[in-house]
Amino acid sequence: MTAARDGILAGLRIVDMSHGIPGPVACMLLAEAGADVVKVEPPGGDPLRGTPGFLTWNRSKRSVELDLRKAGDREALENLLAGADVFVHGLRPSVASRHALDDAGLAERFPALIPCAVLGYPAGHSDAERPGYEALVAARIGLMDEQKAHRDGPIFYRLPIASWGAVYLTAIGILARLRVRDRDGRGGPVRTSLMQGALSPMMQYWARAENGSASFEWALPKNMVSGLYECSDGRWLHTVGKSPEAAPLMAETIANLGEEQLADARRRIEGWLPTPGAREPEKLVAGFLCRDSRTWLAALREADVAVMDAADPGDVLFDEQARINGFVVSVPQADGRSLWQAGTPFRTAPPSRVRGPAPDLDAHGPEIRAERRPAPALSEPEPEPARSPLEGLKVLDLGNFLAGPFGPMLMADLGADVIKLEATTGDRMRYTAERSFAGCQRGKRDIALDLKHPRSRPVLERLVRWADVVHHNLRYPAARKLGIDYESIRAIHPEVIYCHNSSYGPEGPRKDWPGYDQMFQAISGWEVAGGGAGNPPIWHRVGMMDHQNAMGSVIAVLLALRERERSGRGQFVTNALLGGAALTASELYAEADGSLPAFPELDSRQMGISPGYRMYALQHGWIAVAALRPGQLRALLEVAGVADASELEPALGPRRLGELLEELERAGVPAEAVRRDRQNAFFDSPENRRLKIAVDYPHATMGRMEQVGALWDFGDLSLRFDRAPPALGEHTREILGELGCSEAEVEELFAAAVVVEDDAHLFPPRPAASAGD
Repeated sequence: MTAARDGILAGLRIVDMSHGIPGPVACMLLAEAGADVVKVEPPGGDPLRGTPGFLTWNRSKRSVELDLRKAGDREALENLLAGADVFVHGLRPSVASRHALDDAGLAERFPALIPCAVLGYPAGHSDAERPGYEALVAARIGLMDEQKAHRDGPIFYRLPIASWGAVYLTAIGILARLRVRDRDGRGGPVRTSLMQGALSPMMQYWARAENGSASFEWALPKNMVSGLYECSDGRWLHTVGKSPEAAPLMAETIANLGEEQLADARRRIEGWLPTPGAREPEKLVAGFLCRDSRTWLAALREADVAVMDAADPGDVLFDEQARINGFVVSVPQADGRSLWQAGTPFRTAPPSRVRGPAPDLDAHGPEIRAERRPAPALSEPEPEPARSPLEGLKVLDLGNFLAGPFGPMLMADLGADVIKLEATTGDRMRYTAERSFAGCQRGKRDIALDLKHPRSRPVLERLVRWADVVHHNLRYPAARKLGIDYESIRAIHPEVIYCHNSSYGPEGPRKDWPGYDQMFQAISGWEVAGGGAGNPPIWHRVGMMDHQNAMGSVIAVLLALRERERSGRGQFVTNALLGGAALTASELYAEADGSLPAFPELDSRQMGISPGYRMYALQHGWIAVAALRPGQLRALLEVAGVADASELEPALGPRRLGELLEELERAGVPAEAVRRDRQNAFFDSPENRRLKIAVDYPHATMGRMEQVGALWDFGDLSLRFDRAPPALGEHTREILGELGCSEAEVEELFAAAVVVEDDAHLFPPRPAASAGD
């Protein structure tokens, strides 16, 4: 395979010296957008070579094997870096310094280079040298305590939530830094981590406010009924949004339920909290048990109820809708096989494409060692250097719920000027799940505009002409009805980048179906996998599918902006929940005959996937271990004083947490205490404040608000955390003035209720009670 010459990133070279999921997958996405990615592997190869996921995560790259202990190989790496645009690695700070691969040393030798470090913990954090295994990071930061398990206590997540968050943060960070280099002619660092990848979906839960509303304080409790229902054939369906009772068959079934059926249903959901507004949830539980899953799928979809069956791991690779949209692709292998693998979740022009299978170890070693690529040519710097990565970018956010608005919020964090256009009745999540709403809205200004009112059109057109990017997640027929489809927006502003976040992709029979995070947790197989062997599936409360969908849209937007700089043309880019769900399933591939490789299964008690990678309950507390390297499991057995892994649990159970952690550290076994109830500790940490991982600002109605902050560190570039999530219409007058509306025009718009500047009209004061009441 030769270096890519087409695609938006054609001409860029990325040196990928990472392993695991975050760095390799981010580099794969950039390779398939056109970059020449050289995978630098240690002697013997990437530790994950031989696993099914490696074949997807390292596709479209070239491979060279280098031993940095050898002078010749060290020189080969220096030659590679001299001609590279980006260097991605997972080296802890001390290791990077030992090899002269720290940011300062690289900047001195290669001023055009963008070094990107993907660690377990943020750069500059006191934990930055700690082992960065997925389960250990989840244990240490408290993520394992954020989900109700099928038993008491914390849970081992089968889905690597932190890693998948870090995939998108890595790719976004690189593209944002490239944008600055193109403008200012300077390289510089990008740093992110598994901890920040895990915090990205936790933004909707970890927050505090001085005077939080009832909706803000509620915050989707861990034991909330999830919308998963068992059917008579033992299959589970997940519904969300419109009530299943909207289907006539469900209404009829519920009406005919007997008391014995209802009593059984109550026992099944004992200890779970119903969602607000849900009436007698046991009726739905009992109703679904009356018929098989096929019958319910047909009846609910006929009634436009969002529903999906909880699929097994790997099933999404056979999904026809996913294949139609390129979210699952057939990739020829060097051995003559063709494998169905996860594709790219977004669509741009030129499109991303697979450029070859994952390479054999050192398959391109001779050619890579012989290449002498000149250092990247840098542009003349602007007179005023950028202060933030996306400074000067203007984004119009028309989205609702979470998957739409979260992407523009990240662009605001990165320095973009983001205007949220909200209905005069408010975003549908604003008053029902206000903490989740706040977790995807900070940094924006808010204009409340009734798009259904004919007098709103001139205001919308001015906003579109103002914007570089228009972004939303409405179902496309609804967007067309409101006149905010791509064709209508392009007629106003031909150079605009228009990003549509959809559920199922822009093509195929399900392109206009409703979809929510829960649907794609189900279709991806992670609900079944997360439930553990023999158990019912679980909904992951962190809602990571929505967040990954949003982050994927930012990658698509940044790629399209780069292409516009080259061509001068705007474009329609898309990103889909189904695409992101398929990508998370890339631990597996499907053979042409439909067979799947082995998939490590979570045990029935949701403790882990192997004796060396799991949690153990101790006398007081829990511990997570990652004995994954040669000799570490043996060391774990020796610490426990047993000869066989089956004896570990009873042997470790009586041990004291602190003493055991010390023994394991001396024995070289990576381990962490499973911390619990960590929200307040997170915000109270001076270190998190110093690093801006925890931030605060004044909110219009709730006083001082605290939220998860920085998901990246760009060194010399700042992130922006100067605006709390806006109140409804908080900046309407300000924005109208900037758009050139006269005072008289503004007052007319208010008088006609085309715009509002607060939500007083939604909550009129109650009349005073009379003395006789």
